[in-house]
Amino acid sequence: MGKKVVVVGGGTGNFTILQGLKESEHTLSAIVSMADDGGSTGILRDELGVLPPGDVRQCLVALSHSSDLMRSLMSYRFDTGGLGGHSFGNLLLSALEKVTGSFEKAVDEMGRILAISGRVIPVTTHHVRLYMVLKDHTVLHGEREVYLSQSIDDGYTSLYLDPHPRANPKALQELAEADLIVVGPGGLYTSLIPNFLVEGVSEAFRKSKAKKVFVVNLMNKRGQTTNFTAGDYVREISRYIGEDVFDHILVNGAKPSASAMEIYAAEGELVQNDLRGERVVETDLLGEFQAKVHGDIMQRSFIRHCSTKLREELLKIATTI
Repeated sequence: MGKKVVVVGGGTGNFTILQGLKESEHTLSAIVSMADDGGSTGILRDELGVLPPGDVRQCLVALSHSSDLMRSLMSYRFDTGGLGGHSFGNLLLSALEKVTGSFEKAVDEMGRILAISGRVIPVTTHHVRLYMVLKDHTVLHGEREVYLSQSIDDGYTSLYLDPHPRANPKALQELAEADLIVVGPGGLYTSLIPNFLVEGVSEAFRKSKAKKVFVVNLMNKRGQTTNFTAGDYVREISRYIGEDVFDHILVNGAKPSASAMEIYAAEGELVQNDLRGERVVETDLLGEFQAKVHGDIMQRSFIRHCSTKLREELLKIATTI
């Protein structure tokens, strides 16, 4: 019997999980951070006043059962002219928001266009910005500045959304009704934690009777999570959830090739596992080495999780529920 699986996060992490589970018997939902303001998304937010389309668009493409051509079209990025760096899917989703007058309606309409299985739900429908105050009193304005910062390792005093938003009731309902909730992988401070900064989400997550899984990142981000272990990731995100309530923790136990590590060395190092116990699953979760996406104006990770390997581990957990 299929279970109700909810994935919480943003960006390529959500995409990887959803793409892996799409063909399973389980009902899928993605709760997506609305803090993104980098790259194409940031420009559209600022110029059109729309909610951030990028992470939502990736989730819609991941869940799509439309043709390869249609999925490729939604992910296509222009590389020249005034549209340089923009994803066609981001432009379409923003246009749909303008036409329908609602971001949620735009997401639903694009879901129909792409013939998705499952639901994609913004964690909030309020316009918000992510802010981080460093120990030296520097204020990082927006997800992009947080993402690019090399000083978070030196310490920060607060991370918050402004204005402080209430959760999308649909997101809270999904958490309450879930059988399995998967958090991560993704940018700790830019894709994962921002979901739990939305009023009501942490409480709903803690109270949910679902089995809760945390997928630890493969690589640390230099200047932000330098030398973080798997335990550090769990402790940091648990601060914002309110307590460590994870039933399972998935940690990669394989090493990328020397050539991949050499290319990635400037950005960060492999996350080491310091966790033990029955809830910890350490196994090979590595995907194929990936180059930078053509036309993308934000830097992205080269070393990614394998959606098939993640699916296998998550399906094992689902069978125990």
